[in-house]
Amino acid sequence: MICPYRAARVVASDSTTMELQIQNLSKTYPNGVRALKDVTLTIPAGMYGLLGPNGAGKSTLMRILATLQEPDRGIVRLGDTDVLNQKDELRTMLGYLPQEFGVYPRVSAESLLDHFALLKGIAGRRARRQVVEALLRQTNLWEVRKQKLGGYSGGMRQRFGVAVALLGSPRLLIVDEPTAGLDPAERVRFLNLLSEIGENSVVLLSTHIVEDVSELCTRMAIIDQGEILLETEPLRAVDDLRGRIWRRVMSKDELPEVERNHAVISTKLLAGRTLVRIHGDAPPGPGFEPAEPDLEDVYFSAMAGHIGRRRGQPEPEAAP
Repeated sequence: MICPYRAARVVASDSTTMELQIQNLSKTYPNGVRALKDVTLTIPAGMYGLLGPNGAGKSTLMRILATLQEPDRGIVRLGDTDVLNQKDELRTMLGYLPQEFGVYPRVSAESLLDHFALLKGIAGRRARRQVVEALLRQTNLWEVRKQKLGGYSGGMRQRFGVAVALLGSPRLLIVDEPTAGLDPAERVRFLNLLSEIGENSVVLLSTHIVEDVSELCTRMAIIDQGEILLETEPLRAVDDLRGRIWRRVMSKDELPEVERNHAVISTKLLAGRTLVRIHGDAPPGPGFEPAEPDLEDVYFSAMAGHIGRRRGQPEPEAAP
């Protein structure tokens, strides 16, 4: 017998594909901070990455989409649902894993998930038991279901948060900075789980960790200071930078002059010296060699204004 949770996933995958459409979404806080500035995005089913530094506006956008905060203006639609004006309807299709969430440390994962399932409207004990088991197995927590949540590792708590967010088989799953603080093994397990979920839902992954987007997402947007700088496919964005990224290892004393004359997008220490990466259409000078681009180059180039767009303005030229 198929449990209600798995049956719901099958039905969802056979139904019309949903898109999340965001148009001209803006938010200014009472202190004058403009958190969002006319954000417009079309987010298809699957894994979608929202990449940006802390304070870029990611969490504000997530809270608005999760119906926890009101924008000043704008339109948001999930399929035929008006997200801003049909909040109750949207919440039946929504799963939300915030950056920080609390758990009852003295309660087992199985008991607390059963409680949340009851609050979600799954009244029948047998149906609820089937749903809880399916979710705990999917998040690889079944073997530790009797363990108190206070003894869970950070990654285990994150996976429990996903289990809660998946109650009701959401069509839209929002996860805000989900891998921050996880060790490498837990991070891999968590990202694999999100990838599975993205097969049947719109999954919006908000993060400042470039690798999370690179490994998971078929489309992405880069946001900074409330504005969308670039909206693209990660693989295509990386490919567009081929032949335009240059690298050189130099002494720290040489760096200021290079920064004055070239479009430096990133620097890092390497064996006591400085590895510099530059964006440009031609070799920046002696000692520079072409570098294989990656998504980190895309991110830093967009943040520096060398690629992408700001409100439809043309791409600025690199410094001579």
